Amino acid sequence: MANDMQSPLVSAEWLVSRLHSSDVVILDATFFLPNQGRDAEREYAAIHIPGARFFDIDAIADKDTPLPHMLPPPEFFAESAGRLGIDNRTHVVVYDNNSFMASARVWWTFRVFGHDRVSVLDGGLANWKSMGLALDASRTTVEPRLFEARFDPSLVRSLEQMKALVGDAEAQIIDARSPGRFAGTEPEPRPGIRSGHIPGSRNLFFKQLIDETTQRLKPAALIRTEFEAAGTDFGKPIVATCGTGVTASVLALGLYCLGHESAAVYDGSWTEWGGRNDTPVGVG
Repeated sequence: MANDMQSPLVSAEWLVSRLHSSDVVILDATFFLPNQGRDAEREYAAIHIPGARFFDIDAIADKDTPLPHMLPPPEFFAESAGRLGIDNRTHVVVYDNNSFMASARVWWTFRVFGHDRVSVLDGGLANWKSMGLALDASRTTVEPRLFEARFDPSLVRSLEQMKALVGDAEAQIIDARSPGRFAGTEPEPRPGIRSGHIPGSRNLFFKQLIDETTQRLKPAALIRTEFEAAGTDFGKPIVATCGTGVTASVLALGLYCLGHESAAVYDGSWTEWGGRNDTPVGVG
C-alpha cells in the first residue's frame, strides 16, 4: 500500500522514520473480545511502540448507553483526544495487536469527528515486532492540546436508519462477523444476544482482508476480490456492520483502500440489533 495521505495505511518503515516527529502521535488501540480473555491496557503497559499512548475504546465512549464502546458525544471525544496530546494538525497513527481490532475502529472514529489526518499502521504490533523494531515499556508523558471535533453523520448509521434499510434494494449491508455467527450456527460472544443477521445483509469475515502471515492488509486487488466474492456492488452505498462496530471498521478500511471513502458503519451493530425483540433476524 502507498504511504501518502490518500492511503489509510502507513508502513512500519514509514513510522520508524517519524517516531520522534512532533506532529505525529501514535496510539495503541488494542482491543480484545470478551471471550479472548486478555487485558489490552495491561499488555500495552508491558510493551508498546516507543511514544505510543493507549486509546481505550471502552473509556472514550458514550457513557449513557449500555451498549459497548458506542461513539461518544463530540465534546467528550474532543476532550479525550486533547488529553492524548492531539490537536487538529496532528497526524494520528493507530495500531493494535489483534488483527486491526480496534485500530480500524479508532481510524474511523477520528474521521467521524472530522479528523482525516489519521492512518493505521499496517500489520500492527505483530508486524512491528517481527521486523525487530524498537519497543518500550515506559510511561509516555503527554502535553495536552486543544482538539475541535466536527461530527460527520454520513459515516455512521443508527438503529432507526438500519431498520429503514431492510428491504431497500439500493442498500448494501455487509457483516464482518464470522460465517458461523452470521448464519446463526455459532454463539455470540456476549450473553443475551440472538443469533443470525440483519435480513438482506451479506457476509464478509473481516479476517479475509488480512494476510495471515504478515498480519498486514492484503493488496488492494485481493481486497476487491474478497468484496466481489461477497456480492458487493461498488456502485451502491455500503454500510458495514459486525458485533459491536469494531470489525465493521476493518471493512470500511478495506473499502477506503479501494477508493470507496464514504462507507458507513452501523455503530450499535449486532449487539444492538440482536439484543432487541423488535428487529427482524435472518439465519442461514
